[in-house]
Amino acid sequence: MSLRVLVLGAGFGGLELSTILSEKLGDQLDLILIDKNDSFYFGYSKFEVMFGHKTSESIRIHYKDIIKAGVQFCQEIITAIDPVKRQVTTNKNKYEADVLVVALGAEYDVAHTPGLAEGGNEFYSLEGAERLRDVLPKFKGGKVIVGVTSTPFKCPPAPSEAALLMHDFLLRRGLLEQSEISLVMPFGLPIPPSPDTSKALLKEFAERKIKYVAKKLVRSIDASRHVAVFDDGSEMPFDLFLGIPKHRVPVVVEQSGMAVNGWIPVEKTNLKTQFPNVYAIGDVNSVGTPKAGVFAEGAAKIAAENIIAEFEKGQQPAAYKGDGICYVEFGDGRVGKVNVDFFSGPSPHGTYTEASADLVADKEFFGSSRKARWFGK
Repeated sequence: MSLRVLVLGAGFGGLELSTILSEKLGDQLDLILIDKNDSFYFGYSKFEVMFGHKTSESIRIHYKDIIKAGVQFCQEIITAIDPVKRQVTTNKNKYEADVLVVALGAEYDVAHTPGLAEGGNEFYSLEGAERLRDVLPKFKGGKVIVGVTSTPFKCPPAPSEAALLMHDFLLRRGLLEQSEISLVMPFGLPIPPSPDTSKALLKEFAERKIKYVAKKLVRSIDASRHVAVFDDGSEMPFDLFLGIPKHRVPVVVEQSGMAVNGWIPVEKTNLKTQFPNVYAIGDVNSVGTPKAGVFAEGAAKIAAENIIAEFEKGQQPAAYKGDGICYVEFGDGRVGKVNVDFFSGPSPHGTYTEASADLVADKEFFGSSRKARWFGK
């Protein structure tokens, strides 16, 4: 008897879960992995595109290269999800499964922030990074704002990384003297679960004269006046605005009735939704970890172990710890690392490894090892 599994979304979560099930179940597995895109890329590689270091094509890894026992990839657009019947409709087919895993991530709602599309730039999508690749070389210096417009948002270190890398960019082009960078964040500290990482970032900001504007969100952009308006009504002028847009579940997830207060609720220990044999992993759920690939990957491991245990009527695995490693670009050819654990202790805690040139290789191995594991490259 084979286990029919439908995995929606081929990001960190979908790829890791499909890989584990293929390794453990092999011929007993009948898994269909669906994604609207033809290729995968690591989120951090968008900075390489944005600052002109790499082409978009060079960071893509194509899904057609996936060759795994029991796994079939389908590039299709999901148009309906029925979590009760575990049925999924796409622009090409209709599927039904014993187990359904929703790993569709978060989408960006640029229109939610008035003026962002007209007067600002978002750098969280690959398309946004590509647009900035053309915008940045024409920038002649001035006031730069990196601003968060809504919470939660993916990869909490990314706004800090953008500010530091922007500093490097302006320095290289001789524009630093006539420029100033401000980072607008909704948190008191850049990385709240890790005070040591936050301290290191704030020290870096101070040394590079990057202004950290804490506990504020950008509510709108006045494109005609080149002004960012904050949630408390105060304003800040800019010549270049780099925005983190509002995140939301994909519309098809919203229409499925699975989302509550914007995201899919799951059991913290095993990522199960309220619907039998339906899991939600990664950015699409509200489990309480940051919206970042490494946490989607960790959740996939636990969900996969639960799926296997139930199929083989084996022992239930350990509970999800909500732990993961985040690499933080400090610019100047240095990378820091933070290990964060959200569920093991009474409160989230993180340990920081100081930024260095040595950790660049660490980060590169993080990418290459997953590329090898998921795509056989």
